[in-house]
Amino acid sequence: MSAESIVNANAEVTKGEHARMTSFVGAIAIADLVKTTLGPKGMDKILQSVSDPNNVRITITNDGATILKSVPVDNPAAKVLVEIAKTQDDTVGDGTTSVTVLCGELLREAEYLVNQRIHPMTIVAGWRLAVTAARAALEAAAVDHASDLEQFRRDLLDIARTTLSSKLLNVEKDHFASLAVDAVLRLKGSGNLDYIQVIKKPGGALADSFLSEGFILDKSFGVGQPHRLEKAKILIANTPMDTDKIKIYGSRVRVDSMTKVAEIEEAEKQKMRDKCEKIIKHGINCFVNRQLIYNFPEQIFTDAGVVSIEHADFDGIERLAAVTGGEIASTFDRPDLVVLGSCEVIDEIMVGEDRLMRFSGCKGGSACSVVLRGASSHLLDEAERSLHDVLCVLTETVKETRVVCGGGCMEMQMAAAIDKQVPRTAGKAALAMEAFSRALRQLPTIIADNGGLDSSELVSQLRVAHAAGPSNAGLNMVTGEIGDMWELGVRESFKSKLQVLVSAAEAAEMILRVDDIIKCAPRQRGEE
Repeated sequence: MSAESIVNANAEVTKGEHARMTSFVGAIAIADLVKTTLGPKGMDKILQSVSDPNNVRITITNDGATILKSVPVDNPAAKVLVEIAKTQDDTVGDGTTSVTVLCGELLREAEYLVNQRIHPMTIVAGWRLAVTAARAALEAAAVDHASDLEQFRRDLLDIARTTLSSKLLNVEKDHFASLAVDAVLRLKGSGNLDYIQVIKKPGGALADSFLSEGFILDKSFGVGQPHRLEKAKILIANTPMDTDKIKIYGSRVRVDSMTKVAEIEEAEKQKMRDKCEKIIKHGINCFVNRQLIYNFPEQIFTDAGVVSIEHADFDGIERLAAVTGGEIASTFDRPDLVVLGSCEVIDEIMVGEDRLMRFSGCKGGSACSVVLRGASSHLLDEAERSLHDVLCVLTETVKETRVVCGGGCMEMQMAAAIDKQVPRTAGKAALAMEAFSRALRQLPTIIADNGGLDSSELVSQLRVAHAAGPSNAGLNMVTGEIGDMWELGVRESFKSKLQVLVSAAEAAEMILRVDDIIKCAPRQRGEE
């Protein structure tokens, strides 16, 4: 009995070769969509949201994960590629385009093999052998300088420059590489990026961006309060401080004189005075609240010598609590249970025409803030995405300290290692291993094509260089020739390369094993 006779009449069942081809076409189309963004000479995409005609949002980016998250897809195989790009972004931060393109190239090769009547499970078996050989070559080529701190810092700078080479920040990659490495090394291996605050301020040039020690809050001091505070004891709260206003909604209050109205207002004010006194009794000199602080409580705090900061957004107070060592409080009846934050100095700084508050000498000494400057909001958004990718890669490299060469070097080296295993492999699995090798070589080919170079000539030269044995030869996109990647400082994170290899192979294998696609019918609502 066929599946069509069992499922709902409104359901769709796609079987066999047609199902497999549907998966291949969808996945390859998604890979081709981001293919032109790969490498230092990759192009950008404009993503335009038209959901609201009056508020058209535009994003300009070449980040693979951002592009794929913004593209609505209906093909199930295409959704698998979108998911692996998201996973790569969450796990390592970089390599989202590479993993999508490699998966697409593997499926392109698989389509050719399937048309030659090679069974998908035979292809999968060959791919698994190829991944084992490629992984061994990658591990053999990795270099670890964790014991030499000076050399390890140079490796981190090279990784940051290589990552930024394909981003918008390429024009100032030395400046931003140094800035990102300094910020990550301050974390002392914790990997908690919440300690690194990124603030975007339009105006100036990208080169005006800077790293500031401590925590910067995009707020200003209250009226009549000092603009510098030393030895700060900070109470971080999320509580309403606006109850000095009468709040009786949907009710009518009848009074026989204005004196009664004044009594109601005085009762509200007394309630606010009591709340403010409870806060002041914590022995603090700085009060930071997520919600608004109205004029009356602000005046009470000013008279008591307490600096009050209102409307600090939730992300702001979460980070501030983390870096100052405090906890967010909502009630103030038990001062002994409240953990206060502390820092050496709170002062005011100017960025462009805006005044910001800087918390220096925080208890969490690893805290720092990056202030990004740029000509427009679109530029700043892309700069923030680029910087976030670099910070994620560097954070993972601090944990997994091995580095490898970039510029297509490792792809060629892994392909050469697979080619050496092919003569020793019997059966049709050897054809699948050759296909995997060709897919790996497509990455440097695409990088060269995106730079307007002769990819056939350059990749053939790389094959010769890697045929004799392990080599550092890769693509020098500045001169348009092959060069020694180690001497040029083109390095990448070992974990990023490994994640690209493994994720792309697993996703391609998952799609290749599909032989039926069943679209379930939507549930019909019963008649009321």
